[in-house]
Amino acid sequence: MEYRMRGGRPHGSGTVVVFHGGHMRAQLALGEDVFTEAGFRVLVPSRPGYGRTPLVPGSADVTVADFTDAVARLCRDCGLDQVAAVVGISAGARTALTMAARHPGLVRRVILLSPVGFLPWPDRRTRLGGRIVFHPGIEALTWALVRTTIHFAPGSALRLLTRDLSLLPVGQVLARLTPADRTTLTGLYASMRSGRGFAADLLPLADCTARVVQPTLIVATRNDRAVPFAHARSLAAAITRSELVESRADSHLIWFGSDYPAIAAKIRAVLLTDPQRASE
Repeated sequence: MEYRMRGGRPHGSGTVVVFHGGHMRAQLALGEDVFTEAGFRVLVPSRPGYGRTPLVPGSADVTVADFTDAVARLCRDCGLDQVAAVVGISAGARTALTMAARHPGLVRRVILLSPVGFLPWPDRRTRLGGRIVFHPGIEALTWALVRTTIHFAPGSALRLLTRDLSLLPVGQVLARLTPADRTTLTGLYASMRSGRGFAADLLPLADCTARVVQPTLIVATRNDRAVPFAHARSLAAAITRSELVESRADSHLIWFGSDYPAIAAKIRAVLLTDPQRASE
């Protein structure tokens, strides 16, 4: 398994495990500062099929279950009897929930950001297109074309890549990005790869929410085109100890929303609240 560790305290409950979403791997960082700035160490594994974590043949359910068991063993090999939270971003949410369900003694909390839940996902058009454009034999060419477009026409590239992330007019979304945001996004897109992981993300997984007993924070925006807000609502309804916070972000990428400082403050508050007191 490929993984990265960054910041924070080396032992105890001061570690957060982050499962990034589609097209991301351990080397790439997005939204981690909220954890490291609060004094937590982040452990970021590449999910199966991404980076150098192999995709072992088998059903999607077995693949994700085996992977979360391996992450649990990694945590214990690192001297971690508990982790402060597992964080699931987008398609990584189902992995985070699976780990929480399978390892309740290890995982203290769950944080889900723009999460893919267990409703049918994605829509038929996106599924068919994704299987072609991000097929393991094609995805390297796809991302090479993205990098070329970013290099020669960064504005056009951002417009194209943002269109599928927001229900709002793309011009409106881009106009609200700061120059720093644009630089961050183009750098992120230029570094993405799909490997064999994205094709696996398109497969359905068995719903494990009934077995998630940890306090769970869910953050999502109604402006998200990539993952409908209904996913967040369904997770909040199914997980007993959950709280749904609605972001006002313009797109799937909630870190670039005007209200993200408030969202970050909420995340820190959840991390610093005793899970036992959270249930009272």
